[in-house]
Amino acid sequence: MSDIVQGRSSGFPLSKILMYAALFIVAVIQLFPLYWMFSFSLKDNAEIFGGNPIGLPSKWLWSNYSSALLQGNVGQYFVNSVIVTVATIALTSIIAVMASYALTRMVFKLRKPLNSFFILGLTVPLHSALLPIFIMLRNLKMVNSYWALIVPYTAFAVPMALLIFSGFMSSIPREMEEAACIDGCSIYKIFFSIILPLMKPAIATVTIFTFLQAWNELMYAVVFISDAKYKTLTVGIQSLAGQYTTEWGPIGAGLMVATIPTLIIYAVMSKKVQDSLVVGAVKG
Repeated sequence: MSDIVQGRSSGFPLSKILMYAALFIVAVIQLFPLYWMFSFSLKDNAEIFGGNPIGLPSKWLWSNYSSALLQGNVGQYFVNSVIVTVATIALTSIIAVMASYALTRMVFKLRKPLNSFFILGLTVPLHSALLPIFIMLRNLKMVNSYWALIVPYTAFAVPMALLIFSGFMSSIPREMEEAACIDGCSIYKIFFSIILPLMKPAIATVTIFTFLQAWNELMYAVVFISDAKYKTLTVGIQSLAGQYTTEWGPIGAGLMVATIPTLIIYAVMSKKVQDSLVVGAVKG
């Protein structure tokens, strides 16, 4: 009997209990802001600034969401963010995957300088490029349009995407392309039929990084967009603070609407988010 008791106790040691307790505390700390934002979005001002700032709402005001979406124009801001983000992801993936194939597989004189030029984009701070980009967009009459955000977002996303694609592409055996070349495939046939299907994990990784960058960006969206017709969620929700000075519930609802797509991305592709940290680390 003592052996059985000892076996049970050894199967659940104190160290494991402490580890689970620590993980539980960390999980609570990480999830608390999300819970607070959700409860905040369903309260009125009296409850937010009264005696129940962090508890569940006494009366669930789902009307805050309709106010934010309709009166606060959050629905239009959401659509604008989707348009800008999807276009940025598409352009970044297309440009970076083709460029990485040329820089990784093809041999030409300017390959190394071009590769260094692209990677140099990782060292350019967003703030330092704000004024030059604004002047160029103004001269091209692209301010207050979707392209005013899509073009800069794509330009800053391509270097990181190229780094990921190049590292992943280096792990693809060249023998596959050589065999296809012997069978008479052109370089375009090799790229679209062999390389591109194998690049799906890297494309998913780039999609995650580019989504987080474009969806959450604020500084460029504030400077380049002043027309409410093209405002994204980050700028639109910021403008609600002035429009709903005494009604903070709809602002919380707008924040929840902006957070939901990011939560979905992490829930559906959480493993890809983790794998993205090590893609290309084995070979570079």
